[in-house]
Amino acid sequence: MPRAPRLDLPGVPQHVVQRGNNRNACFFRRSDRDRYLYYLAIAAAAQDCRIHAYVLMTNHVHLLVTPAVHGAVGRMMQDLGRRYVRVINDATGRTGTLWEGRYKSCLVDSEAYLLACYRYVELNPVRAGLVRDPGRYAWSSYHANALGRPDGLITPHEVFLRLSRDAAERRRRYRQLVAEGLSAPQLLEIRAVTQRQRALGSPGFRSMVETLTGIRADIGMPGRPRGHV
Repeated sequence: MPRAPRLDLPGVPQHVVQRGNNRNACFFRRSDRDRYLYYLAIAAAAQDCRIHAYVLMTNHVHLLVTPAVHGAVGRMMQDLGRRYVRVINDATGRTGTLWEGRYKSCLVDSEAYLLACYRYVELNPVRAGLVRDPGRYAWSSYHANALGRPDGLITPHEVFLRLSRDAAERRRRYRQLVAEGLSAPQLLEIRAVTQRQRALGSPGFRSMVETLTGIRADIGMPGRPRGHV
């Protein structure tokens, strides 16, 4: 079966998910996560991609990233994967693939849906039952976005910056949003759209994406109003 074409537009954020092969671990030691973030920073800079949020789980990774040009996210992930897998295989004596096929991604409507994706990414450890407070999980961008910890990997999206001109107030408002969590319909839609590699957003956003790419942007979920998050 031919691969489904990716939705990819310059300047439009993407939610990216990559899982370990057969849902197995892709991080084995603390240093592995450090190395992954180091290589991610190199690849993102080389391909002109801005990382807004991330979380490194044991067997998968979530990223929220905006590319400057078409194809940049794919090249970033290829560069990152090549560097990281080589190091892991050398260190563990393993061979073969580390990742479960191609990464999954969806375009994100920056106006209405981006902050939901921020929260979806950074609340992953809470949903997994690893922590109750996302600030207690070491391997996510929550520390930068919500707590102000310096993280050279993170570039805030303009929608995030519009929470407040004052950095402290912006972080407070974002923490409040995170504390509110996400509804079941929001979780369902983000998961479904990412898995099907469509566009997460309003009907107008999806129509724009289809016009520009010639690729279907709607998963056509039955019984759900279009654009409901």
